[in-house]
Amino acid sequence: MRKGLLSIGVALLLGGCVVAGPPPPPPRAVIATPPPAPPAAPVEVVPPAPGIGLVWVPGHYAWNGVAYVWRPGTWVAPARPGHVWVPGHWQAVAGGYVWVEGHWRR
Repeated sequence: MRKGLLSIGVALLLGGCVVAGPPPPPPRAVIATPPPAPPAAPVEVVPPAPGIGLVWVPGHYAWNGVAYVWRPGTWVAPARPGHVWVPGHWQAVAGGYVWVEGHWRR
């Protein structure tokens, strides 16, 4: 009789258990809205070069995920003698804009 009661008790306990299935799929990644068109760059006052042979790299707007923030220009040394700086720019693409980095060109 004791075995019978124990079996009934175990059955009652197990009857109230919830068997966990596979976990639910993770939520879909939220794709951020592409940035709107960048604002027009302000007119920069280019300070005198702090040294000889430096090249002015103009400032630009950078997208921080929420808004455009201004990155001021700076004087830099060329990568190699005779190279010129090609400024970066915002390129319109389907659905928004992407930043094309500036680079040195011979």
